Amino acid sequence: MIELSTGLAQDIVSRTMRIIPFNVNVMDARGVILASGDAGRIGQLHDGALLALGRQATVEIDALAAGRMHGARPGINLPLRVGGQLCGAVGLSGEPDAVRQFGELVRLTAEMIMEQASLAGELQRDSRHREAFVLNLIRGEAGARPELEAWGRRLGLDFERAQAVLLVELEDGEADAALAAIQRLQLALLARQPALLSATAGPHELVVLDAFEADAAGVEAIARRRQQALHALLRELCPHPFTLTMGLAARGIGAAAVSCESARAAARIGRRRHPGQQQHSYYALALPVLLSGLDAGWRADELRRPLARLAFDRSGAALRRTLDAWFANGESAGATAAALHIHRNTLDYRLRRIEEATGLDLGKSEDRLLLYVSALMGR
Repeated sequence: MIELSTGLAQDIVSRTMRIIPFNVNVMDARGVILASGDAGRIGQLHDGALLALGRQATVEIDALAAGRMHGARPGINLPLRVGGQLCGAVGLSGEPDAVRQFGELVRLTAEMIMEQASLAGELQRDSRHREAFVLNLIRGEAGARPELEAWGRRLGLDFERAQAVLLVELEDGEADAALAAIQRLQLALLARQPALLSATAGPHELVVLDAFEADAAGVEAIARRRQQALHALLRELCPHPFTLTMGLAARGIGAAAVSCESARAAARIGRRRHPGQQQHSYYALALPVLLSGLDAGWRADELRRPLARLAFDRSGAALRRTLDAWFANGESAGATAAALHIHRNTLDYRLRRIEEATGLDLGKSEDRLLLYVSALMGR
């Protein structure tokens, strides 16, 4: 049942008194005046409202009846119902014959205002409920899984469908302004795509959880298409510069947490490698995203060591550019030489210098892989 607040009651008084020439009082379910065109009556107990609430019917009070009631004035009082529940009363001050014609209009207006407020409250509660679910889901806490499974069923999320987190990040703006923009975007997205679950995860960050049907072979292709569709919609809805990053699509109760983690890693790496690009994806950056879990510790030190040795060579910068071009061109000597605008002999000389500096043999697949990983981690 909706509970009449002072603000809502005042809204009813203000809006109805703009269309009728009589004072309007709005009372709560106990008959206490919450709002009135006569401010001196606010907080008083309204005897006419108590009668209307008790009888659940319209009560008219003429001058004679008002004289027998404490603090009463002539007028008409009508009970207010929302969703079949009695929740207050509205009263019009004046002789019943004069105000009667306006009574039903005021009651209908008041109930419409209350119904709109109730619906807005339900939508807001539902939005907060969905947002809390997404935030708990992406945390990936094992102990919360039974509750999240039940929660997901209530929201219609089938954990056996593929799930992908898409991370929307605003590129600029002060925290307060960015947060307001993110929340406006979230509401606009909800209106256009109500099946998408989303949550504001920070002043610049919106997490969108997309679930879809796909077999194992088609998950990546479908996920990419859905990212493109969301990107097109966001360009329509969001006036601010943003990036959109998709994480790994997977199934199960823990999929959203994994997808969110991979999306954040892909966003971080994508911004560093392709600063002007508006979209990033785990699938385009899978290896560096997977390696991002080795950012610290002795393993990371060892993986970075081959590339670090190039820095000690007097031509280290040129050797690094050569190595990056060689890997970017599929280790093809001809394509690499063309890309660098150098002679094949010069390329061969530089590759030998790389082998000498790193202590690795580029003819061996394991050494090439180690050097490739070292180069990835050094970016």
